[in-house]
Amino acid sequence: MGSVNDVNGQANGAPKFTLKDVTVENLRPLRVVMVGAGFSGICAAVRIPEKLRNIDLTVYEKNEEIGGVWYLNKYPGLACDIPSHSYQYSFAPNPHWTRMYAPGREIQQYLKDVASKFGATRFIKTSHKVERAEWLPSEKKWKLAVKNVATGETFEDKADIFITARGQLNECNWPDMPGLETFKGKLLHSGDWDDSYDFKNKKVGVIGNGSSAIQIIPSLQKIEGTKLTCFMRSPTWISGAFGDNAMKQLGLDPSQTEFTEAQRQAFASDPAGYLAIRKVIEDDGNLIHESTIQGSDMQKFLIEHFRQDMSARLAAKPELFNTIVPTFSPGCRRLTPGVGFLESLTKDNVEVVNGKIASVTETGVVLSTGRHVELDALACATGFRVSAPPPFEVIGRDGLTLAQRWTPYPESYLSVTVDGFPNYFMMFGPNSAIGFGSLTKILEAETDYVVRLIRKLQKEDYATLEPKPERVKNFSDYCEEYFKDKVYTDNCKSWYRSEGGQGDRIIGLWPGSTLHALEALRTPRWEDFVYEHVDEQAAGNPLRWLGNGWSETQKNGDPSWYINPEEVEVPFGPKPEENPRYKARPWSH
Repeated sequence: MGSVNDVNGQANGAPKFTLKDVTVENLRPLRVVMVGAGFSGICAAVRIPEKLRNIDLTVYEKNEEIGGVWYLNKYPGLACDIPSHSYQYSFAPNPHWTRMYAPGREIQQYLKDVASKFGATRFIKTSHKVERAEWLPSEKKWKLAVKNVATGETFEDKADIFITARGQLNECNWPDMPGLETFKGKLLHSGDWDDSYDFKNKKVGVIGNGSSAIQIIPSLQKIEGTKLTCFMRSPTWISGAFGDNAMKQLGLDPSQTEFTEAQRQAFASDPAGYLAIRKVIEDDGNLIHESTIQGSDMQKFLIEHFRQDMSARLAAKPELFNTIVPTFSPGCRRLTPGVGFLESLTKDNVEVVNGKIASVTETGVVLSTGRHVELDALACATGFRVSAPPPFEVIGRDGLTLAQRWTPYPESYLSVTVDGFPNYFMMFGPNSAIGFGSLTKILEAETDYVVRLIRKLQKEDYATLEPKPERVKNFSDYCEEYFKDKVYTDNCKSWYRSEGGQGDRIIGLWPGSTLHALEALRTPRWEDFVYEHVDEQAAGNPLRWLGNGWSETQKNGDPSWYINPEEVEVPFGPKPEENPRYKARPWSH
């Protein structure tokens, strides 16, 4: 016959089981530190305090203001390249966008307004730069070295949970060109722009033809006396504006992208009508997913449509057509509408050069042909280091750094976590972006997913949570197989890819549509994680979190909450299976 301890579920020598004197909600205190106050960070700084209790939250933002890439980027022509009414939080729709493709400063102001309205600014410390993060296994905490940029002071912080919400477009990727540092003219990067520089009557070189260059070139071309030399080694597709089809469906003229005061007031005064407009735009973005499949009818249509459109827009200099129009599939690189871009290339003060730059001199650049191009200013629109580890060292279990773990390419579990780094969660991590559809809604879904992970740790008395290594490999294998027949693996250089845009792996994009991502992130698969308990008592009886038999609702909440109208789900008539809510989106556990 076993001992009393055995009967009560206690092994000999284990601590005697006692009830935990807390309510079943088990709101134990946790310290959460996050890096970054852009789209992702602001969203998390709204949702974490809204949905969780007893959380000590701090968001460190290295810049002087919030807004992430929309604060950092100041180059001329900066604007959203998808419809503004889609590039916003679903919980903070803005009927007051001045244009279909809002300028950068307006987007940053929107983010500041949202952060203020929903209290996120209470938790954000600007001009604070995290310089190092190390996991302490003995304490089961993250130790952070933080620098106050304004004072130069460096201090230590600790957190139970560490979140990076840095985004993918914040660390400048300067071109690797001999002599770049010797250039004595004005050297700029699209992500580090000096908006005080006067380009009037200057000879300006622009390197690149991605999203930033496509907005910069038309703006610089219009400045009095400028002479532009555009260095474009790779061709690129210029699409029609992503909102054109939606605008036509709404009875709007796609060429008139600025909203009048009357239109904005109409949007604001008619919420149902504004929702209908938003749904047209969202539907349009979500229903072109077929175009990502190589050889699909939609992909063939895009090729023919884009070629005709680009030919018409380059009519003044038809010789540019073969230089600009690619042989790879539309979408292999990020598609950009490029309003006015092709037309600007045909102007007399613009020269397009598709030869290789051999080196940079004090006064210009030398091409591989030997030609020297004299320049007063050189603008590098060469993008960012995408899906790279943070610029500071992140050290996980057994001294493994994130940079080491992500060699030769970044891997994750559903873009949010990575094995070997307990309680480390990523917003907009590897494979988070999207080719078509709503990026901001994916960021919201990642936020909600992270909130659930934190609540799991808090409620069920787990000290740590991290994905199983085999599940990280499973997701990596899934990504590799998914992208095999997609346009993203065609023969192009793109920030979607590993190895600086030239590798075989797609590391920037979610392996599926936006709607696919929302479902995948809807409910965590708890069996895909490994856990450590907070103490021996919790390890001895993993249900100790059930507490003392009381609920928080009996003490600090609503003791009859379950009959509140918003909590009661009334079946849909005599045929509940016809409930339109679950026909629009299937129910999930």
